Amino acid sequence: MDMRVPAQLLGLLLLWLPGARCDIQMTQSPSSLAASVGDTVTISCRASQGISSWLSWHQQKPGKPPKTLINKASNLESGVPSRFSGSGSGTDFTLTIKGLQPEDFATYYFMQQRRYYSRYSNQDIF
Repeated sequence: MDMRVPAQLLGLLLLWLPGARCDIQMTQSPSSLAASVGDTVTISCRASQGISSWLSWHQQKPGKPPKTLINKASNLESGVPSRFSGSGSGTDFTLTIKGLQPEDFATYYFMQQRRYYSRYSNQDIF
């Protein structure tokens, strides 16, 4: 039996945890985009209220679990290539990939986590 849980479903489950609140709404643009190797790609997200720097970015490839790229809005995780960068605080955040590589074509998720708030959204690059 396959016990993997899609990240989209995980996001929904997080909202149903006891004590979880979903007062903070997250929006992302665009919902998907077409890009070519070598491009600079920018993904933006906005929170309905300030979350300081409590935002992380994740990458998921088919059949694999999500990989954390950036935490606290701009801190690159160990082993993540420097072409990835994150910026923003408060309500507006950006993930930038400079010089897109073939292995970067994936689904990108952001997660905001401030106190009891948790929310996932996703961005496909194809």
